[in-house]
Amino acid sequence: MKQFISFVKKESRHILRDRRTMLILFGMPIVLMLLFGFAITNDVRNVRTVVVTSQMDHITRMAVDRLVASEYFDITATVGTSKEAERLIRNQKADMAVVFGADFASKRSGAQLIVDAADPNMAQQWTNYAQQVISNPDLSAVNIKLLYNPRMKSAYNFVPAIMGMLLMLICAMMTSISIVREKEKGTMEVLLVSPVRPLMIIIAKAVPYLILAFIILVSILLMARYVLAVPLAGSIVWIFIVSCIYILLALSLGLLISNIATNQLMALLLSAMVLLMPIVMLSGMLFPIESMPRILQWVSAIIPPRYYIQAMRKLMIMGVGIGDIIHEVIILSAMTIVLLAIALAKFKTRLE
Repeated sequence: MKQFISFVKKESRHILRDRRTMLILFGMPIVLMLLFGFAITNDVRNVRTVVVTSQMDHITRMAVDRLVASEYFDITATVGTSKEAERLIRNQKADMAVVFGADFASKRSGAQLIVDAADPNMAQQWTNYAQQVISNPDLSAVNIKLLYNPRMKSAYNFVPAIMGMLLMLICAMMTSISIVREKEKGTMEVLLVSPVRPLMIIIAKAVPYLILAFIILVSILLMARYVLAVPLAGSIVWIFIVSCIYILLALSLGLLISNIATNQLMALLLSAMVLLMPIVMLSGMLFPIESMPRILQWVSAIIPPRYYIQAMRKLMIMGVGIGDIIHEVIILSAMTIVLLAIALAKFKTRLE
């Protein structure tokens, strides 16, 4: 046990001594949390809107006032024709135009929306919001109840996704690079002929990253709660238990990558190709899985972060119990066992 602890201390000192590694480990979570929390957002805010009307009667004025009063639209200009409004949109001076017809006051219809649809997702959101504001003469009389995310903040969606991406990248990438670095320097053979068994050496190298992963997890949760105001509605205990399973899965994947890679660059590229792109594109981090083509939904079924992100969203935002995430926990546990078994078997084969 003393020898095992000595190996853990050795690896820990090596990590703490490497400033670039520490910058990646603790700088990346802070930067990504701030970017996704404040800069990269799907929230509808401050849409530059042009009002087109030939006459500003009482009903039309009420509709325009509702647009002004909402936090979604900024009225930047009022013009007389739709061609003028379209010219402003084409010149990038407006995002949307609301055209009120001559019969809008009498029929409560006849309104047209001209939208910059270069970004179709945002254009659809702008259209939906504008329709809701315009089509309800007395919007205050409509009782709208939004569950779990009453303010429609993107951070509620992004924080669990960032957790899934960071824990996977840091644990898998750093573990694989650490082991491959020992092979490149030729020190792995020295470690393997030491009295400590090879399996204990691998565990000793993974323990510091396991501890760092939990420190990063705590940092993300604290930033989510006190900086981004994202609630932690579920049990903290279950959040840590599910995260522990996921971290072990990531470490197992890192060990598997280290068995395949022959140098640190190859380990980095494999980690990026195998982990980064699938996590961002297919895990449900940015795009709903239900909206993907059927074949990509099947591919996403083998992406571990998909199940962790789903579980964290349910635990953190919805506040559910373990019974509602048992499906995700079983899949993550099974993946961890399979990946760990393959990685250890391949590592043993390489030694032989």
